[in-house]
Amino acid sequence: MERVAPWLRAVNTVLTPAVAGRRKKVDRLIERAVRDAEQRTGSTARGDDEFTDDMRALLHAYADVPGLTPVGWLSAVQEVTDRIENRLRIRKLHALNPEIADERIDRPIVVTGIPRTGTTHLQRLLAAPAGHRAPLLHQLMHPDLPTAPDHDHRRRTERTVDAMHKAVPTFGALYDMHPDKPDSCIWVLPHGIGHLVRIHPPGYVQWMLDRDAAPDYRYLKQTLQVLQHGSPRRRWVLRAPAHLWSLGPLMKTFPDAQIVWTHREPADALASLCSMTETAMAVNTTEADPADIGRLWLGLLATGTDRARTERARLPAYAVLDVPYRHLTTEAPREVPALFQRLGLPWGLAEQAALDAALATRPRGHRYDLARYGLGQAEVDYALADYKRIYDSFL
Repeated sequence: MERVAPWLRAVNTVLTPAVAGRRKKVDRLIERAVRDAEQRTGSTARGDDEFTDDMRALLHAYADVPGLTPVGWLSAVQEVTDRIENRLRIRKLHALNPEIADERIDRPIVVTGIPRTGTTHLQRLLAAPAGHRAPLLHQLMHPDLPTAPDHDHRRRTERTVDAMHKAVPTFGALYDMHPDKPDSCIWVLPHGIGHLVRIHPPGYVQWMLDRDAAPDYRYLKQTLQVLQHGSPRRRWVLRAPAHLWSLGPLMKTFPDAQIVWTHREPADALASLCSMTETAMAVNTTEADPADIGRLWLGLLATGTDRARTERARLPAYAVLDVPYRHLTTEAPREVPALFQRLGLPWGLAEQAALDAALATRPRGHRYDLARYGLGQAEVDYALADYKRIYDSFL
């Protein structure tokens, strides 16, 4: 199966000389990214060395990826550049408007679960009530005050989405990505498993798992405060499978959050995730090994679910609500209204219309096979035995 557009190979061939010696360029590229961000935002990176150094570590990790394509490298450089610019903009807005820090992020609903369990679908449904809102993709990729002209921010996001669809014609069957639709917190959180869908940088996984994510969640809150400032206050609906790996820092930052945890047969979710990863990696590297993809994600899912179960045990029972995948698919017409009732949310014409539209437009046509990734049902069940017991309790 062709996972990327044929023209992409030609582009990578032409650009290969331009990205030679990329590891030696990292420090210079980071310096230029900081300089450009300071010019664009009118802010300064002084005093924020930890964030910049972590971006440097991320870019070094990308530079070490075997078979990294020029398109993959240039995309990584652009993303790091954008993230540094966003960071400086958020810092400047807080410094110029100290009252932003007083913006309350009350009782956010946080949708999470292992990837490919319906989190995107559920976030958008939960954002439907008039008193709710979810951050849109262009707001996450290029956050700013609601009163700021966002034409440039939206256009930049649109170009990114268009480039992805042109490079991966089947991308729409994998993920519904649009500048004006709610999307994931990974676009603000600087580090986490989001990067690993596209590439597997050597050493990055352990570095990511070992680092303290608390500053990342403080930054997420600061970004939400900026997006909220000066607009009517509504309840945020956030989403990211990556939150499973960091429930502790998330709950310290948002202590009254309502966690909505989606669940699916682990082998099915893992096979879908591996297939999505293989497609994304085809853009970024010429050396994607399906067996390596399977092993990496199996280990990561075991780590993430273990961490999440440990943190959940410290929370009051009412803080976490479980949602089986079938409640969002085959049983959605009955179970989604029931879920709203459990959350104390309204269910009316607008909510019903959102559900009908979501069910009619859900991406379809994504096929996947666990065996392609060197894994079998028994191996997955063994590695995720503790989590499997949680899932089986919903059957």
